[in-house]
Amino acid sequence: MTMLCAISGEAPTNPVASSKSGTVFEKRLIEAYIAEHGKDPITGEELSTADLIELKSSNIVRPRPPNLTSIPALLATFQNEWDAIALETHSLRSQLAHTRQELSTALYQHDAATRVIARLMKERDEARDALSKVTVGAGSAPAENGEEMDVDIQQVPTHVQEIVDATKAELSARRKKRSIPENWATAETMSSFETVLTSEPIHAGSKSISLDVSTDLALLGGSDGAASIYSISQQQVVTQLNAQDGAINDVAWVGKCPVTGSGNGVVRIWNEDGSDSNSITSHAGDILALAAHPSGSILASVGADKSWVLHDVSVGKAITQIYDQSKLVSAGFHPDGHLFAAGTTSEVKLYDVRSAALAANFGTTSGVISSLDFSENGFWLAFCAAGQSAVEIWDLRKQSMTKSLDIGSRVDHVQWDYTGQFLSTAGSSGISVQQYSKPTKSWSEPLKTAVPAIATAWGPKGCSLVTVNSDGVLTILGTVE
Repeated sequence: MTMLCAISGEAPTNPVASSKSGTVFEKRLIEAYIAEHGKDPITGEELSTADLIELKSSNIVRPRPPNLTSIPALLATFQNEWDAIALETHSLRSQLAHTRQELSTALYQHDAATRVIARLMKERDEARDALSKVTVGAGSAPAENGEEMDVDIQQVPTHVQEIVDATKAELSARRKKRSIPENWATAETMSSFETVLTSEPIHAGSKSISLDVSTDLALLGGSDGAASIYSISQQQVVTQLNAQDGAINDVAWVGKCPVTGSGNGVVRIWNEDGSDSNSITSHAGDILALAAHPSGSILASVGADKSWVLHDVSVGKAITQIYDQSKLVSAGFHPDGHLFAAGTTSEVKLYDVRSAALAANFGTTSGVISSLDFSENGFWLAFCAAGQSAVEIWDLRKQSMTKSLDIGSRVDHVQWDYTGQFLSTAGSSGISVQQYSKPTKSWSEPLKTAVPAIATAWGPKGCSLVTVNSDGVLTILGTVE
């Protein structure tokens, strides 16, 4: 006897019976009915799932639909299924062939691109090697514009090596006996710094500032391609340095001569009164930084062409050009003059000036080394990365980082004072001074001000800070008498 569900009229796969009416139901159907109505669908009595009794029965095989009960109907069904399988197989084979063709094309293009890249890298390396070996002799004809083509040599001339050796011997011996000068500014003095002078905008787009030996004349330039010498005592521009060399990216004093480095790759050395100049075009791109050698007769420049150049200021010529694998964006000489540091897009490279050989690499950062400066103590190097708030201080003796100072805001420029005690930092959010106490071997921050600046320079005896911002406004921080 076959049991049929009282709701669907079909044989249930999971039969249950009502304990109240004894009627057989499909379990899922009666549970849904009870959940909605709460009563027996046959008698109308109250009913819950607890009143259902599961029945044991053999597995029920559902009968075939009437259209599959004859041989012709079965054959037609089998034929339709075969046709569907054949069509699907054909479609899959077509997709497979198309995918194989696309893969073959992609592999061919990848192989071709790899070959092209390898060829271009080989040509680049050959060009760099050839460029590094180009030498222009002293008897070469001058260029059509009257300016001499600059020398590109990998070796430092003997007379330059002698200057470097003599300078190192003199300055290192003097440094060992040197004490802090009398009346030098203290942390208490710097903590009382405030704005004592603010000029009108001098050159928009200023990127650097440099003070001469007297600390009275400030040299700065701008994106207009001009530079000026500003007298702090007279509070006005005393000399205009006009040239058509492109935007001024850096300035420096070499002895009493102002020097500018431009975006067109021109190093221009001016005479003392700024009435005449000598231009040197060693770089095949922007000059990004200048550095004056302690001897007062040598100047270094670094540029976007991945090279650094030593210049003889007395004759206005390039004497050595060294190429690197990275773009060089900042530069500085060791206080003794025997080491030269160049900041790249990720690290600082230290060179031996006498041999122009790479001596060491310092720090791997995630940003361009925007500024670096050697401490007058002779064994510390401070630098900062563009867009970051940390200043790293490395020990040249151990070739390791001795301190990382978090200034709390973006730092674009760092500058040690003459005593090596104080380090100034400058950025768009303000200026700070960090002090190192040798007795306690600790750091403190005697000054933090919101005056924005792109670069700073220390005034006489550390009693003032001369700053310039990107608008070309010169500001002096000091104590008000």
